[in-house]
Amino acid sequence: MRRQTATSGIAPAGSGRSLRLDPLSLPVRFDAHDPRADGYTRQIELHRERVVLRRAVRGMQMAINVRVSDFTGVALRGNDEAQTLVLVHRDPSLSVPLLVSTDGDELAEAWAIWSELFALPQLDEGARKPTPRRRRANAIRARRPKFLMRRRTAMTRELSVHREEREIIARD
Repeated sequence: MRRQTATSGIAPAGSGRSLRLDPLSLPVRFDAHDPRADGYTRQIELHRERVVLRRAVRGMQMAINVRVSDFTGVALRGNDEAQTLVLVHRDPSLSVPLLVSTDGDELAEAWAIWSELFALPQLDEGARKPTPRRRRANAIRARRPKFLMRRRTAMTRELSVHREEREIIARD
């Protein structure tokens, strides 16, 4: 049985070919693209109960150990041409790619296997709605409420009664 490690004779997963990890041969060590890391790569060790991410940022080496239970689920991302199966974390920089493929049947089968292996839900990110936009807090908006900005300030209002009817008379 071959292991997918950086020291084995075969090309490691993610090295110039499409990413394809075998869920039944864990632990797995592979390199993945990381736009923030030095050399744009990070090394990922994937075990059944934990994930270790190793990368260097501005010359500083770091290793991040994350429990698999801290991940939110296994998601299918991408477009019609190529889709990626991803182990999703709340922090997007900690998400781990598992499989890149164009075959829908292969993706569906792998999605179920990875989800069952890690005991995580299958996330459908295509049906996810974008979050509503939050109002920004800045110094100018804190000065005066918006409804007061529309109000006229130089007007006085008087109420007079004329033949059992009420009128509002505005005087400047």
